[in-house]
Amino acid sequence: MKKIFACIFGIFIFTHLVAQQTVPLNVNMNKVRLEFRLDATGHPIYSVYYDEKPVINPSRMGIKILDDTALDSNFAITGTERKSVDESWKPVWGEVSTIRNHYEQLTIHLRQKNVQGRLMDIVFKVFADGVGFRYEFPKQANLKYFIVSDEVTEFALNGDHKTFWIPGDYDTNEYPYTTCKVSEIDNTAMVKGSDDIAVKVCPDKYCVQTPLMMKTNDGLYINIHEAALVNYTAMQLHVDTKTYKLTAALVPDALGNKAYIGTPCHTPWRTIIVSNKATDILESKMILNLNDPSKIENTSWIKPMKFVGVWWEMQTGKSTWNYANRVDTVGANGLLIPNETHGGNTVNVERYIDFAAKNGIKGVLVEGWNYGWEEWFGNWKEHVFSFVTPYPDFDVDAITQYAKAKGVVMVMHNETSGSATDYERQADTAFRFMNKYGYVAVKTGYVGKIIPRGEHHDGEWMVNHYVRMAQKAANYHIMIDEHEPVRPTGLQRTYPNWMACEAGRGNEYNAFGHGDKPEHETIMPFTRFMGGPMDFTPGILKTQNYTTLPNKVVHTTLVKQLALYVVLYSPIQMAADLPENYEKYYDAFQFIKDVGVDWDDTKVIAAEPGDYITTARKDKGTENWFIGAITNADSRNEVVPLGFLNKGQKYIATLYADGEGANWKTNPEAYKITKFLVNADTKLNLKLAPGGGAAISIKPAVGDIKGLKFYK
Repeated sequence: MKKIFACIFGIFIFTHLVAQQTVPLNVNMNKVRLEFRLDATGHPIYSVYYDEKPVINPSRMGIKILDDTALDSNFAITGTERKSVDESWKPVWGEVSTIRNHYEQLTIHLRQKNVQGRLMDIVFKVFADGVGFRYEFPKQANLKYFIVSDEVTEFALNGDHKTFWIPGDYDTNEYPYTTCKVSEIDNTAMVKGSDDIAVKVCPDKYCVQTPLMMKTNDGLYINIHEAALVNYTAMQLHVDTKTYKLTAALVPDALGNKAYIGTPCHTPWRTIIVSNKATDILESKMILNLNDPSKIENTSWIKPMKFVGVWWEMQTGKSTWNYANRVDTVGANGLLIPNETHGGNTVNVERYIDFAAKNGIKGVLVEGWNYGWEEWFGNWKEHVFSFVTPYPDFDVDAITQYAKAKGVVMVMHNETSGSATDYERQADTAFRFMNKYGYVAVKTGYVGKIIPRGEHHDGEWMVNHYVRMAQKAANYHIMIDEHEPVRPTGLQRTYPNWMACEAGRGNEYNAFGHGDKPEHETIMPFTRFMGGPMDFTPGILKTQNYTTLPNKVVHTTLVKQLALYVVLYSPIQMAADLPENYEKYYDAFQFIKDVGVDWDDTKVIAAEPGDYITTARKDKGTENWFIGAITNADSRNEVVPLGFLNKGQKYIATLYADGEGANWKTNPEAYKITKFLVNADTKLNLKLAPGGGAAISIKPAVGDIKGLKFYK
């Protein structure tokens, strides 16, 4: 009888476990549906659907542990929890003044069916525009500390989608974008041909970087990325070109390990944003919502701004960063002999301060002001720069007083040449120096191979370094803009002084590199910008004959450069061209002077990755709107309805349009400025030149409007 009972009980348990594995758990939010189950061998499996169309086919999940049992199979579900959240929060700065955080959460508690009985939870958050999930590891006796050797997370695509990608490089995100089918992905030629990128490490020719943007044959837009990347390494994606399966590929450290974990803990969120409208992808706030609220209590000192700087003249060969030609170029007195081409000198900096003050631009950046630039790149040297010692021709006291008298603030520049260890040793001294001289923000740089040697820009050690620098900057009330870091993952919500990053191919490649193709800026908002703002350095109005290098042209029209201030979001925007060039195009420069950097509302009016984007934004605290429209190498007519304006209100619109015959290649600087009246019923018909755009400022009509006619 006992044997019969034991047999029946065993059958009951087996049946219960089989049911547990075969009956899926579902979570829905509007058109998005998540499905989760364990297969017969205890592998966690998830799927994602949009309007019942498969987005992610059944895909495995889990973590592999170095020299130990993998946390990816032999699981049983010990319990589940569900909750609904619908709340709103206000960012310190951003594209909108209020963000809704609305999702359905499913937490699945798993235990491995072995002697150790290790625990792992998978948490899903299902939003109206996608799914986020992460692995959580509770405190437990049999899993206190472990090393991640790999991640099993898969994204099994439902077809051979059109993709917009860059290579999955461990050290740079500065490649141009390739557009092709999943089955055609191979980064070999792109990596080999990108001789304008300083440091490249890309061992897997089928690896791509996130955010990865895709479009299906039946019109779904899919974006895969991650959120809240801390205490972990960056996720790239290995592509199986035959099955269309993407697998998480984690950036290794110097020993080949991926992450070092101590329980309780969790991984970053893996994110899948999906819609049948491209505009929804750009308006998604899911990645921000998956990040923790601000850890900075007093944020009153964090102020978005525009700035000019001693930078483009160095990129274009007009001046140099270095004070002397070589570090051993010294006179009889042992001092460096000046090369007379150094750009960061007092007289030149005061010229930029004058220009900023005249035009209501808040900040001035100076690169090349401090000792170290004579041997800064290519030596893999640990100590290169002093971050408190100016060159002899940079009078920091005089410049500070001059800027203060003009109502201008200074933006510090700290290039590290990849030596993160040295920067961490000097950081407190550097930030105290900034406080002493009134610098409100710092632009950091990591050009070169990383020190600690063997680490990568996108590995766990550096991921945490960037966060440490944002935290330390906050302690000194300094805003930070990091260049050459890992691509952002929404951490600007948690550290709102982390204003922007580079982590992408910006305007500078039009100076020293192969340039950016005309479609480049129509792809970046769907890829690089999904995780956060970029210091793209727009506003180059002199688009030809601007550099000492031959055959260099900016791959946009002048007007498209204006439109980028609206389309490419950042709370700190550089007016990147030279003051004399802005004086030459002073009527066009007016748009850069007027355009906002912080917004109450954003409307993405039209978008198609690789083709065009039209965005409207409402200036923070005013009734002013700004519109930017850009296109690829094709000319285009864009109809822009102004239904977002207040009903019954008249507005004055100033349209900065590509001129007759404008073309990024043959006639880039042709433009036309017109003014007219508009209201909420107006529909603008914008004619965009090849590689061109349109920029519009819209302000409430007050006072005398005689002579202005309504737009027809």
